Amino acid sequence: MSKLPIIAIVVAVLALGYFALVSDAASYGGSAPETCANCHTMDSQYENWYHGGHSKFAKCTDCHLPHDNLVVYYMEKGRQGAKDTYAFVTGNIPVMIRAEEKTKEIVQENCIHCHQDAVETVMMGEQPFDRYCWDCHRDVAHGLRGASGVPYQDSNLYPTK
Repeated sequence: MSKLPIIAIVVAVLALGYFALVSDAASYGGSAPETCANCHTMDSQYENWYHGGHSKFAKCTDCHLPHDNLVVYYMEKGRQGAKDTYAFVTGNIPVMIRAEEKTKEIVQENCIHCHQDAVETVMMGEQPFDRYCWDCHRDVAHGLRGASGVPYQDSNLYPTK
C-alpha cells in the first residue's frame, strides 16, 4: 500500500493550518472592526467610521449583517466574505465601494432596529417612507457620500440619487 496519499493529506493539512495561522483566519469569524479593515481598500471606510459617531455604539457587523439568528448571521458573513475574498484575490476591487442591494436591505433593517423610536416618529409623519435612512443621513457612518479610496469626493463619481 502506497504512503503517497497519506503524505499528500498530511502536507495539505499542514499547509492549510499554516495559512490559517499566518492569515489569522479565526479572526474573520469574529466582529472586530479592525478585521474588516485588514483589506487596504477599506481604509477610508474604517477611518470614517472610527472618527464618526457610530464607533462608540456599533461595529461593522452590527450594521452590515442580519441579526435574525446565528445561522442567518454566519451564512451572510460567509457570503460577503467570499465575495470580498474573490475581489481581493482577483484584483477586481471597485474604485467606489458600494453596498449591493441585499446589503442595503440588511443595513436598513438594522438602522430601523436600533433607531426604532426615531423611525416611528418619522413614519407617523406625512412624507412617504420610501427611502433608505442614508438617503438623508448620508455622512453618519462612513463620512460624506460614503467615502472611498479616491482622493476626493467628486460629484460625478457619487451622484446623490
